[in-house]
Amino acid sequence: MDQNRTAADQKLGKPLHRTFFGRSVHEVAPDLIGATLLVDGVGGLIVEVEAYHHTDPAAHSFRGPTPRNRVMFGPPGYAYVYRSYGIHWCVNFVCEQEGSASAVLIRALQPTHGIALMRRRRRLHDERSLCSGPGKLTEALAITEAHNALPLDAPPIAVYARVGTADVASGIRIGITKAMELPWRYGLKGSRFLSKPF
Repeated sequence: MDQNRTAADQKLGKPLHRTFFGRSVHEVAPDLIGATLLVDGVGGLIVEVEAYHHTDPAAHSFRGPTPRNRVMFGPPGYAYVYRSYGIHWCVNFVCEQEGSASAVLIRALQPTHGIALMRRRRRLHDERSLCSGPGKLTEALAITEAHNALPLDAPPIAVYARVGTADVASGIRIGITKAMELPWRYGLKGSRFLSKPF
């Protein structure tokens, strides 16, 4: 990939509106592989995600609404941002009908837009490592709790449909202690930007 490309050189698909997310989390998650996430114009191709459903004991919504997870309960098409282990921010896309409380965790991006700014924010040069994990990508895109409950189809956030097809791999989720056997992690097969190979 040419790291000197500008945003204008990158072909973006059609903007995804909130209605795109009002479907089963298990349909939305693989459909996001190859889509582009931008925050204030900085971001890249989504190459890895994980699905979380309200019936899933690993989901934050499993025990019902709290002040922290309220946005998960709908409506769909909003960002759910939380602090993981008190250290890193993680960004999720709320899916399904209002009340379902299901979401897709964005795990890794292939940087395409604003790479120089990502490098400054992450204080490293290696393009492969800029967004190869949920905490890394939020630091690279400067996503914080200020983005929680913001719509995914209005500034500063934009999500664009993938262009063409994607070879999507699936496997078990990472770093959880419940429902570990569910194959609800999806990624772009062969991508060197994944947080962990499939």
